Amino acid sequence: MAVLKRLTSINPTQTTGTYTTLRAAQALVSDARALRDGLSLMFERQEKEIHIRTMAKALQCLESDRILLRLGPPAEDTPPTPSS
Repeated sequence: MAVLKRLTSINPTQTTGTYTTLRAAQALVSDARALRDGLSLMFERQEKEIHIRTMAKALQCLESDRILLRLGPPAEDTPPTPSS
């Protein structure tokens, strides 16, 4: 989810300033490393399957569909939302 949130902050159609976008892009690197490290640990523990239904349920609980909508261009006549 952290990576998805960073990607929405990087989307230039969803923000009003380059500084916010730059900071989000820098933070994305850290989030991607953490994801890589977590997946590496899972692989070392012989956890070689990702349970899709469990993952989908977790993402639904975290409102990922709302976040995913911000990855694309905004709807017509909708001003960009400021990123936090």
